[in-house]
Parts: sequence; C-alpha cells; structure tokens
Amino acid sequence: MHRPGTNPDNVQQSDVLCDFCRREWTDDLPVIEGHQGSIICGHCLALAYRLIVLNKSGNAPEGAKCTMCLEHRAELAWQSPAYPEAVICKRCTNQAAATLSKDKDYNWQKPQ
Repeated sequence: MHRPGTNPDNVQQSDVLCDFCRREWTDDLPVIEGHQGSIICGHCLALAYRLIVLNKSGNAPEGAKCTMCLEHRAELAWQSPAYPEAVICKRCTNQAAATLSKDKDYNWQKPQ
C-alpha cells in the first residue's frame, strides 16, 4: 500500500507501507509485492508462515479475500491483528516465502 497523499508519479521507497502492519519499506526491511500494489513485509510474512504453514492453522474468516492475490480462497489464511482488512492466503504465503528466501539482498529465511 502507499502512504496516504503519495504522488503516484513520484513514489518513494518511504511511501511504500506493509498492508499488514504499516511499516515503512526501508533498505533493511524486506517486502514482497502482490497485486495492485499490495505489500507484505518480512516480519508479517514470518508470522503468517508460522501460523499457516508450520502450525497448520489460520485466523482469517473462511473465504476471506486475500490482499495479495485478490482472490477468495477456501484455504487457511492469516489476518493481520492490527488491520483486519489485510489477509494473506496459504498459497500467497508459500509463494512469498519461497521468493523472499531466495533474495540475495536480504537474509530472510522461512521460519522453522
């Protein structure tokens, strides 16, 4: 997501915020982008991964629309405790974790 008031013709790194916690994107905070500018940071992705993949649980309402893929999916999903409109499905969690763990610019690893 973009900070309110962001100039769409001049988006700065500091204008990009995690949809799930509203942290600002910085050089040391890894983020993954979804559809239509949705963003999840490495911290929130780790929380989602632990709940959905490792614990095989979810806290989002069944069939909730995923913020990242914009689909209503019948699978486990994580809902941000701070921003309940922000939900990530299991498929997007797995894809984002796989992508971010391969990014050589960050030392992000899938939680174990």
